[in-house]
Amino acid sequence: MPTVARRLLLAFALLFAAAAPASAQQRGPVVLAAASLQEGLTDAARAWTARRHAPPVLSFASSSSLARQIEAGAPADLFVSADEEWMDHVAGKGRIRANTRAAFLSNRLVLIAPAASRTKGNLRLAIGRNFPLARLLGSGRLAMADPDAVPAGKYAKAALSNLGVWGAVSPRVARAENVRAALALVERGEAPFGVVYATDARASSRVRVVGVFPAETHPPITYPVALLARSTNREAEGFRRFLISREGKAIFARRGFQVR
Repeated sequence: MPTVARRLLLAFALLFAAAAPASAQQRGPVVLAAASLQEGLTDAARAWTARRHAPPVLSFASSSSLARQIEAGAPADLFVSADEEWMDHVAGKGRIRANTRAAFLSNRLVLIAPAASRTKGNLRLAIGRNFPLARLLGSGRLAMADPDAVPAGKYAKAALSNLGVWGAVSPRVARAENVRAALALVERGEAPFGVVYATDARASSRVRVVGVFPAETHPPITYPVALLARSTNREAEGFRRFLISREGKAIFARRGFQVR
């Protein structure tokens, strides 16, 4: 190739590199987030990327699983938990950056049934003390996240216990790995009822809400976010600030979350 042509090609390449968006030149932050945040956090990541930032890398699972991954040294930049306890656990291991923890979302707990369920008709339950959940289950099982570890399951156990029905339904609980796995059991008709977050039910056309648990029956459902101590990503703190900003919270509100 002639020298002049080489120079022109090099100049064009340098010009293209200078004009390329930031997302082409740097890696986005790795975000470990509770399973219930899938739609909202994906929306937020898209909005952030549209501002010419590198696309965040999102990984969803139960808060308990993610906390253990962080404790084991998983390479990540941000953690968004579905409760304060697992964030406390990570903080207690020295894994979060000081002064970056913020609770910015909340949720509601609901009882769901398959949308196509014919046997339950248009049943709508007034969830209260000693409501007849065990009888309504019949020979079926109650789908919920693992009540011993996963936030959605722990909230559900607390609510059912306070309402006086946990003893009757606990032997028939189908324990799921996370809240979305519990949702899937009801979607497929493998469980006649399930306990999930209101936002999970809203995200699925294959289930319907048959009751809402009174907020006072369980601890407040809060979602804290924090920058992880080992993070070196230049975009991570900016994305954290975006999530807790008015604009970021509005994105989650459109998915049914309550903002704090």
